[in-house]
Amino acid sequence: MIQQVIAPHAQRAGGTSPAADEPSVVVNGRARPLGPVGGHTTLLEWLRGTGFTGCKEGCAEGECGACAVLVARPEGPDAVGGEDTTRWTAINACLVPAAGFDGQEVVTAEGLGDPRALHPVQQQMADRGGSQCGYCTPGFICSMASEYYRPDRTPTGTTERVAGADPSVADAAADGRPADDPAAPGHAVDHEHGPNGFDLHALSGNLCRCTGYRPIRDAAYALGEPAADDALAARRAEPAPAAPATVITEGGTEYRRPTDLAGALTLLADNPGARIVAGSTDWGVELNIRHSRADLTVAVDRIAELREFTIEPDALVIGAALTLSEVERAVAGRVPLLSELFPQFASRLIRNGATLGGNLGTGSPIGDSPPVLLALDCSLVLASTAGERTVPLSEYFTGYRKSVRRPDELIGAIRVPTPVAPVTGFHKIAKRRFDDISSVAVAFALVLEGQTIADIKIGLGGVAATPIRARDTEAALVGQPWTGATARAAAEILAAEGTPIDDHRASAAYRRAMLGTALRKFHAQNAAPRQNGSSS
Repeated sequence: MIQQVIAPHAQRAGGTSPAADEPSVVVNGRARPLGPVGGHTTLLEWLRGTGFTGCKEGCAEGECGACAVLVARPEGPDAVGGEDTTRWTAINACLVPAAGFDGQEVVTAEGLGDPRALHPVQQQMADRGGSQCGYCTPGFICSMASEYYRPDRTPTGTTERVAGADPSVADAAADGRPADDPAAPGHAVDHEHGPNGFDLHALSGNLCRCTGYRPIRDAAYALGEPAADDALAARRAEPAPAAPATVITEGGTEYRRPTDLAGALTLLADNPGARIVAGSTDWGVELNIRHSRADLTVAVDRIAELREFTIEPDALVIGAALTLSEVERAVAGRVPLLSELFPQFASRLIRNGATLGGNLGTGSPIGDSPPVLLALDCSLVLASTAGERTVPLSEYFTGYRKSVRRPDELIGAIRVPTPVAPVTGFHKIAKRRFDDISSVAVAFALVLEGQTIADIKIGLGGVAATPIRARDTEAALVGQPWTGATARAAAEILAAEGTPIDDHRASAAYRRAMLGTALRKFHAQNAAPRQNGSSS
């Protein structure tokens, strides 16, 4: 068994706290008292109230990125740099509770540079014309800085054309551009990665309404490596700050962050109506848009027992409080279906905070992860003061936003059985390619023996009150030849699965049509897949 724990190091953030026992946040290198923020004041509200007005509120839903800031997070043993190092991570400050940053380190755009000494990211944005009105610019700057400091960002080379390169970029030659121009010949890599290793998905949660994205992309692709005396780059070699036990009360509401799982479960046993918060990417929207309030908020995002990643002989066990970005790095391609899910799950800003436990805990029928996890035949480990129990995900959902999880229970981990199916696909039908809510989501996991379907599991989202398995379609396919005729016949059955409705995202008829189309497309993409292989 291999076990990795991506957990905070046992020390508080740097800087001098205003008082030893007073909750505080280190912002741009200086500790500042949090004050009575309770569980409903967002980090964005607190930052702006403290004078850091570079971060803006645009959508208050985590979709525009105007509020992006950098936070110091543990790198974890799976990534370059090893254990007890720090990754500068960009998040949406508009969603997360400020109380959750007691003892933490935050960097805003003001902390990266100033007019007399611009940060390299700021300098490139200025040089390449990446800002006009400037409202969105601080958020772009922070997201770009997170990618600038990514420890495994390496140049891809400037002399070789890479498979999948964009010809329209690569062949924009002979126009007098300098050799180091990101769009010059020899520098094209692909649509979404620069020659300097910059991943444009880092900006997938940032919207620009006036400048346009080409100069912003050019600025991103022109970034070099951090200088030897770059303080934020050097900070990565030190441990990330621990998450101390926090209790903050304000206006009749209370925020509590226990330091271990036992403490969290005791709180839930004593307060079954408590609001459980990890990345707050769902609850933050409720706070901002619907002005919801909770008497007690219990934070579980930094509990070490919920942040383990374990490789067992017959399963991968994913801690429910690992962020999606951390899961992506830890899984490292071992589960291809998850690899297809991650780029389509909201934006990098959201994935840096959102968790599988939270996505499943909300019980939403249009969550992106449930169809994939259903197709993978996953199960959930539910924990309470009475002990643990394991529930198949296919038996977890009981109704619209309802499940078998009791109010005193937490989702502790997600078990992905291995070996996984060798032929998989995830089809998310939405109005935008990235960072959008799905109208329909379909996940496939197929096992063939020769050209006969030995097993297939199909997870569906957006077509019923809960995410569901397409049991009738699965039964019709098993034992049949993997041919176009089989796929077309089964597509008719799949189109009748679930109980889709008409709403503002899509009509019921459209959803049914997309179900059938998804299976035909999956067959077309995998008409002659590899035989009897598997990934683990």
